[in-house]
Amino acid sequence: MWRKIHSNRDPRNTLYSELRREFGCYFSALSAFISELLNTYPRLVFWLMIVLLLSSASLSFTIFRHPENKPDPQVKAISPVTEGFSRIMESAAKIRKGLQLKRMVDSLIAKKVLTHQDSITLENALDSLQQIQK
Repeated sequence: MWRKIHSNRDPRNTLYSELRREFGCYFSALSAFISELLNTYPRLVFWLMIVLLLSSASLSFTIFRHPENKPDPQVKAISPVTEGFSRIMESAAKIRKGLQLKRMVDSLIAKKVLTHQDSITLENALDSLQQIQK
């Protein structure tokens, strides 16, 4: 267990009270300046606030707007016969490779005890099957 830490500080002394005690004169001077400014020029401050709100809204919808980047559609000249035949051949090769790997995995799984080499071969075959499926 941790030891209890005993503090001898006054519980009324908080961070806020200490900051106010240290920098209170600056806070009060700033507060007096702002209230004098607001009392002297209320319309100017109001219109300045409206102008800032409108400029912020207009800037957020114009300059600071980040449009979505859509990829440009790539137009390819596709020869249907060549493209279709190559896809069929590619699919057939993937199916053939997948069947070979499946037979290899089934034969390895059927063994009672796997050697270190069998484990490595099984892991590589399963990785290859995952790559073919993607």
